Amino acid sequence: MLLRKQSCILLTLSFLILGCGEKNEKKVTENKTENTQIFEPNWESIKKNYKDPEWFNNQKFGIFIHWGAYSVPAYSSEWYPRQMYMDTATFTAQLTPQKTGPNEVYTHHKKIWGDQKTFGYKDFIPMFKGEKFNAAEWIDLFKKAGAKYVIPVADHHDGFAMYKSNTTRWNAVDMGPKRDILGELFKEGRDKGLIMGASSHYAFNWSFYNKKDHFDTTDPQYADLYSSKGKDITEPVSDAFKQTWWDRTVDLIDNYQPDILWFDFYLDIPDYADMRPKIAAYYYNKGMEWGKEVVINDKNFDHEAFPEGTVIYDLERGKLPGIRKLPWQTDTSIGKNSWSHVTNWKSKTANSLIDDLIDIVSKNGNLLLNVGPKADGTIPEDQKEILLQIGSWLDINGEAIYDTKYWKTFGEGPTEVGTGHHSEGGNKEFTGQDIRFTQKGNKVYAIMMAWPENNSVLVKSVKSSEDKVSNVRMLGSDETLKWSQDDNGLTVEMPSQKSGDFAFVLELTL
Repeated sequence: MLLRKQSCILLTLSFLILGCGEKNEKKVTENKTENTQIFEPNWESIKKNYKDPEWFNNQKFGIFIHWGAYSVPAYSSEWYPRQMYMDTATFTAQLTPQKTGPNEVYTHHKKIWGDQKTFGYKDFIPMFKGEKFNAAEWIDLFKKAGAKYVIPVADHHDGFAMYKSNTTRWNAVDMGPKRDILGELFKEGRDKGLIMGASSHYAFNWSFYNKKDHFDTTDPQYADLYSSKGKDITEPVSDAFKQTWWDRTVDLIDNYQPDILWFDFYLDIPDYADMRPKIAAYYYNKGMEWGKEVVINDKNFDHEAFPEGTVIYDLERGKLPGIRKLPWQTDTSIGKNSWSHVTNWKSKTANSLIDDLIDIVSKNGNLLLNVGPKADGTIPEDQKEILLQIGSWLDINGEAIYDTKYWKTFGEGPTEVGTGHHSEGGNKEFTGQDIRFTQKGNKVYAIMMAWPENNSVLVKSVKSSEDKVSNVRMLGSDETLKWSQDDNGLTVEMPSQKSGDFAFVLELTL
C-alpha cells in the first residue's frame, strides 16, 4: 500500500506503484523493507496508512462470475438454496414477513426434486460437474470483452467453496467438479495479463438456511455446509462461526493472493464489527509482504461498515448521482433477473451496458459486470455476444475509458439515472443530448450516449471562454469534422457515417 505523508518515503522502498495487470503481478525483490506489518487491526492505523491504489482506478472494467451448485437447478436465482427452504412467510430474503404461504421456489423444489428432507441443497453438489469448464476459453472471452480484471465468486452464501479449501470439505476440488476452479482462472488470467480477485459472501452463511426439523438443514452431519446456527432465526453470530469465517477468508488470501478481495453484505452487521479491521489489516499487510497493492471492495456504502478511506466502495445494481473523488465501483449483472444462470435468464442489451460503463467512468467509478455460466461450465451464447459487442466498442473507444480521469463535470443532458443500491431498474434510455466526459492529458472526451438528432450536437459544457478547443475528431472515423466554439459551447457536425452501433466519442484537444 502507499503510505500518506512521511510514511510514503519508507514504503517506496518496499514495492513499486503498479499501473496494469502485468505490472501488478511483479514481486518486489530489491530494497524490500523487513517491516511488512504496517497496518494494525484498528481503523486509526488503517486510515493513516491506506490509500486507494491508482492501478484499480485505471482499469475501469472488470468481470464478475457467479457460478456454483445453484447453477444446477437453474431456477429463480443464486438464492435458490435459501428460498428452497422458505416454507412460511416469516422466513424471507429480509427476515421479515412479505406474504402468506410458502415461497414459490420452495414449492418448485418439492415438485421437481422432492421433499427437502430427502433431497436438500447438498444433493445438488454431486450434480455440479462443470464438465465443459475451460478456464482458458473464459479468460480469452473476458479479454476480448475489454475487461482488465476478473473476480470469480470464491465463497457464496451457500457455503460451497469454488477453490481448494483447507478449511472445509465442501469445496470444488473434493466435490462436484473436483477441480480448483478459482486456481485455474487465476493462473490463466494472470498468465494473460489480467488482474485477478475473489469475492467472499460467506458471512451470510450463518443465517442463509432455514433450520426446521422437516428439512435436512438441521442434520448435524451437514452443519459445516448449512452452518452451526440453531433454529432461532434471531440467534447472533457465534464466536465459533466467526472463527470459521476468519479461517476460510485467511485461507483464501494466503493461498491465492488475490489482488482484489470483494465482500458482500452481512459482514456489515454489528456481530462482525471486530472482524472488519482485523481482516483489512491482515490483507493489506499481506499485500505489502507480496510486494503489491491490493484492494478491498465493500458493498456497505451507506453506513460505512468499513470507514471511508479504508476500502473502495461498491454499489450493487446502482450508480452515484455525480463525481466521487475517491474511486468506487458498480457491480451489476448482464442478467436483469439473476446473477447465476437460470433457464429464464433475461439479458440486458450491449447498448445499455456500454452506457452504464460510460456513465460510471465519468463519475470516477469502475464497472464490474457479472456473467452467469451454465452448470456444465459453458457461458451462454447471448452473454458471449454481449461481451464481444462491448469489446468491439472498447477496441474503438477504449482510449476514452481506460486510464482516464473525471473532468470538471461528469456530463450534461436531460436523462437522470437512479442512484444507490438496486436503483437501475427505473433507468431510462439515454439520448443523443446526453453526454459524458472523461479526460487524459490535454484531451477531453465528450461521449454521446446516442447519435444526435439532425447529425449535429451542441456540447454546452465546453465554452470558448473556459476551455479553448484546438481540434475535434471522432474516434473510429477518418472524416474531418466541421465544428465551431463560442460561449454557448462547442457545436460539432457529425461525420457522414457512424463509427459504430453504440455511444460515440468526440476527442477534444484543449
